[in-house]
This record gives sequence, structure tokens and C-alpha cells, in this order.
Amino acid sequence: MFKHRHPYQPFIKEDTTKLIVGTLPPPRFSIGDLLEKDVDFCYGSYYNSLWLFLDKIHDLGLRFDNSEEAIAERKQFLIAHKIGVCDIVGSCERDKIDASDLGMKNIKLRDVIGYLKEFPNINTLLFTGGNSKNGPEYFFRKHIKDYSLKLELVSNEVPRIHKFEMPVELLRDDAKRIIKTVSLTSSSGSANRAIGSMALYKQLKQSDPNFNTFDFRVMQYREFF
Repeated sequence: MFKHRHPYQPFIKEDTTKLIVGTLPPPRFSIGDLLEKDVDFCYGSYYNSLWLFLDKIHDLGLRFDNSEEAIAERKQFLIAHKIGVCDIVGSCERDKIDASDLGMKNIKLRDVIGYLKEFPNINTLLFTGGNSKNGPEYFFRKHIKDYSLKLELVSNEVPRIHKFEMPVELLRDDAKRIIKTVSLTSSSGSANRAIGSMALYKQLKQSDPNFNTFDFRVMQYREFF
């Protein structure tokens, strides 16, 4: 049994307004066995394309390697755009050492609501995946039951949008605080098949045969990043 611990602490600043919420990086990040194009930071796996999408959207010219410069570039972007990262899984166990969300067992979740209390400027959670089993939205729904909270549907179009109100006892003042959640299509290549079956993707692909799943995610992510 492999004990898979999240290698990074949440990256959140006092003025953070949006929080990226995933599960946890592949096991190689926990044991320091990085690939040549991996970056030793949140979403640093070269096979998870989040930073490729952001690089495309903002024309960042990011490095994709094990250097300290690559880490610094990503931190600078997040700080400049008031974006943080707080994956919801703190640790899990695996029979097989791979990155499958479904392969996680004995899962320990981070207290995301606690971080929302600590950082009152956060108003949006960006889930890098939907409500499928062991995805970030799925775990978040389980997590907020401990606070007697539930998500209220705002939009059922992909990416689905929900909201919830922070409990009074978790507010720093008397101001009402609504948190929006956005369930983005996963940045992992495993979501390509699901994208291919979407009516909107088929329509766009028909209009432009060169349009692909990478372009689809860039189009979707652009609105929220």
C-alpha cells in the first residue's frame, strides 16, 4: 500500500479572490521523482495541461522544466491575478502507484471551508473536474456536509456553476458572503473522451476541423482565468 501525501501546502495570499481546487498531484511529485518537463509546483505535471492552457491564454512564455525559475513564473502569475491553489485531498492510500482519482483509498480531506474563513477575499472556487466519483467537486460536496452546507445550482451548462453561503459563525463580520463554484472540464488528458461527446464541441469541430480538445479547454478556461 502506497501512502500518497500531497507535497505542497496551499498557495494562498491575503488578497486571493479565486481558488483552484483539484485533488492532488501524481505520486512521483510526493517522492521527488520528476520527469524532465515537470515543474515542482502545483499542477506541475506536464501531462496535466492547466499551465499549458494558462500559457496560451495569457501568452506567458512559461518554462516547463525542473528549474526554480519555472516555479517562480507560476507563483508570479498567481499572485498578479489573485489566484490561489488549495487541492482538497491531503493524503490517501493506493494499491497501485498511479494518478487515478478512482484508485484513492482512506482519503483525508483538507479543510477548504477553514481556508475560506481564514482568507475572506476568496469568492470563487475553480474545481479542475466535476462531480464524478473522487473528483474535486465530489469531495467538496462531502466536505461541506460537515458544515451542514450544500451547493445550489446556478447554471447547468458546462462548466456547471453552483453557489453557497458561508455560515454566519465562519464570517469575520456581519456581511453576507456568497461563494461561487465553477466545475471546469478536467485539465487531464483523461477528459478528452468526455469532451469529444459534448454537443458544443461537436458543433465547433464541425465548423473548424482543426479545432481540438486543447482549444476547447482554452476557450472554457479563458472566461475564469
